[in-house]
Parts: sequence; C-alpha cells; structure tokens
Amino acid sequence: MTNKAKFLAAAFGVLAVGVIIWSVYSVPEAPVVQENTEKKVMTYDGNTISEEKNGRKLWEITSEHMEVDVKTQDITMSGITGHFYAEDGSVAELKADNGVYAGNSKDVKLTGKIKVTNSDGAVLTCEEMQWLNEKEILAAIGKVRAAREDVFLTADRVESSDGFNKVKAKGHAHIEKNEEKAKEMAKDMLAEQTGGKADE
Repeated sequence: MTNKAKFLAAAFGVLAVGVIIWSVYSVPEAPVVQENTEKKVMTYDGNTISEEKNGRKLWEITSEHMEVDVKTQDITMSGITGHFYAEDGSVAELKADNGVYAGNSKDVKLTGKIKVTNSDGAVLTCEEMQWLNEKEILAAIGKVRAAREDVFLTADRVESSDGFNKVKAKGHAHIEKNEEKAKEMAKDMLAEQTGGKADE
C-alpha cells in the first residue's frame, strides 16, 4: 500500500468500523410512538446506542433527536456525536448535524459540518459522508480536507473500499507532506467546525 493509501486508510478505518456495525445494530429502547394517517414513527431524544465485542466497546453514537419509521426502519437523526474505539487504544470522535439511515439498503448518509478527530491528532472534515452498504464503500464528499502529522489532503471526494485496502481521492485531489501546513490546516479545520477562529 502506498503512503497516500495508508494515510487515507488511517483517516477512514476507525470510523468505518463503527458505521458498519451501527448500520446493523441501530434499535434503541423506550420509544415514543406517534401515529398519523401516513406512517407510524418512533421518536427519541438524547438517545445513545453502542456496540461491544468480546467485552470491548467498539463505538457509541448519541443523537439529540431521532425518528424511526416503523414500517421501513428508515431513521433520521440530528445533532450527532459518535465515538469509535480502535484496538490500539486510539479514539475517533465524529460530529455531524444530520444523518439518514436507509432501512432497506442499510446505507448511511451524514450531512452538515462533518468533523472526525482522532486521538492521534488526525482531523478530517467534509460536507457529506456516505456508507454504501452493498458496495462496501465509505465516502467523504464535498470539500474534503484531512490532516495528520506532517501530511495534508484536499479533494472533492475520497473513497475507501475492499476492506479499506483501496483508497481513492477524486476531483482536484492534492496531497502534500509539509508539517507546518498540516498543523495549520488541522487548526483551521477544528476552528471552522466549531464556529470559532484559529488561535494566532
């Protein structure tokens, strides 16, 4: 695998595990049922769902508000915060404004101020993130920027597939090794996503 592929795989790998598993196990408890003439909807506020394997927590996702279509199992979410825990001890935090889970296809789409930060200092931002279940592709879409240590990347779209062994950056893709620029980009990305300004 090339250095570029390794860098991109690191940005997506820990997030992908949580998204894949979450798309299968997304049934929270204690719903409030609302009925109308078109569909039956369960709503949840401040609900957290999580998954463990062999006694180790893999991920947890909290949504400020969630609505589940009882018939289709489609889920709409807002105010999303997720944590994903890698075997090496690193933790990635995901934040997104909104999300949709398709019950039929098991595809996931996140939108609005998407930010992924890893405990090793890596940062990724984009306008939209998708998990395409059938093709097993995780894609960051729209003004994608990633920074880690001395490497930074910009592209229109970044895809990871084949068990995250294949990574492609598409559309105005640029990757550069420059420690100062990488640090500055990471600082600016964090400030933009929180509505603040980077420290001078």
